[in-house]
Amino acid sequence: MMASSSESPNKNDEDKTISSRQTEVNKKLKYISLAILVIQNASLILSIRYVRTLPGDRFFTTSAVVMAEVLKVLTSLVIILIQKRGNVKIFAILLYDSIVVQYSDTLKLAVPSLIYTLQNNLQYVAISNLPAATFQVTYQLKILTTALFSVLMLRKSLSKVQWISLVLLFAGVAIVQVEQEGGKQKEALTDANQSYAKGLVSVVVSCLSSGFAGVYFEKILKGSSASVWMRNVQLGVFGTFLGLLGLWWNDGAVIAEKGFLFGYTPMVWGVIFNQAFGGLLVAVVVKYADNILKGFATSFSIIVSTITSVYLFGFHVDLIFTLGAGLVIGAVYMYSLPKPNTSTSSSKTSLSGHNKVGDSELDAFLPNPKIPEKKKGN
Repeated sequence: MMASSSESPNKNDEDKTISSRQTEVNKKLKYISLAILVIQNASLILSIRYVRTLPGDRFFTTSAVVMAEVLKVLTSLVIILIQKRGNVKIFAILLYDSIVVQYSDTLKLAVPSLIYTLQNNLQYVAISNLPAATFQVTYQLKILTTALFSVLMLRKSLSKVQWISLVLLFAGVAIVQVEQEGGKQKEALTDANQSYAKGLVSVVVSCLSSGFAGVYFEKILKGSSASVWMRNVQLGVFGTFLGLLGLWWNDGAVIAEKGFLFGYTPMVWGVIFNQAFGGLLVAVVVKYADNILKGFATSFSIIVSTITSVYLFGFHVDLIFTLGAGLVIGAVYMYSLPKPNTSTSSSKTSLSGHNKVGDSELDAFLPNPKIPEKKKGN
C-alpha cells in the first residue's frame, strides 16, 4: 500500500509533463501549419504571374492543368499503396471496388471535377491578366460565394458577424476594383495581350465555380466512407480527361505542332508542382490548423503577395488599395471566427466539412504528433 501511494504522485507528475509537451508540440505544429499555408497561398499566385509575364515562349496553360492533375493522381495512388503496406493485390482490389464497382459514387464526382478543371484554367487566365495582389484580394470573393451556396444548398446558418464580414468583403473588393480601374493598371499591363476586363471576368467566374463546387462536393460526401486520397484519385481521373478535352478544344492544333511541353522551364515545372502538391500538402496541414489560423494565413498571404508585387512587378500601392485590401483582410479574419455558443471543434467541422471524411486516413498516413509515454520502470 505504501509503494502504491508513493507511485501515485510520480505518475501525476509524469502525466503533467507529457501534457505540457503535447501542448508545446501542438503549438509548434500550428505555427508550422501557418507558415506552410501562407507560403503556398502566396507563392502559387506570384509564381504563376511571374512565368506568365516573362518574355519568350509561353507554355500552354491547358497542358499545365492536365500535368498537375496527373501528378495529383499519381501522388494519391502512391499514398494509398503506402497505406496498404505495399500490398499490390489489396491496392488493385480497392481501386477496382472504389472506382468501377461503385461507379455511381464515382460518377457523382464528374460535376465537381468539371468545375475544378474550369476553375484551374480560369485562374491561369485571371493571373495572366491581373496584378498578383489584385487577384489575391479579388479571389477572396470565393468566401462570399461559398457562404451563399452553403446557405442555399446545405441550409447552413451564418452568424451576424459572418454576414457583416461578407458585406465588408464585398465592399473591400469593390474598392480595389475601382482603384485599379482609376489607375489604369499601368504597372500591371506591361504586355499588349493582357486585358484587365478579361482577368476580372475570369476571377469572378472562378470564385462562383469554386463556391458551388466546394459546397456540392461537401453535399455528396456526406455519409461517404471513401478516403480523401481515393477522392483525389477519382477527381483526378475525371480532371485529366476533362483537361485533355479542354486542351484539344483550345490549343489542340498548336500543341500538335509545337509539343505538349512547349515553353516548359524549371520555373514552369515549379508552378505545376506547387499547384499539384500544394493542394495535397494543405489538405494534410489543415488537420493541425483551426479555422482562425486558416483565416489568418489567408490574410497574411495577401500582405505577402502585395509587398512582393511591389518589388517584383513594380505594383503601386496607394491609400485606396490599402483601404480595400484592409477591409478584405479584416473580413476574412472575421468570417473565420467561431460562432458564439459553439465549441471550437464544432465550428471546425461545420466550416470544413469535406476534410473530416479523410481524417482517419490522414491519421494512418501521418506520424502521430503526440509525445509517446515513457515506459514505467519494473
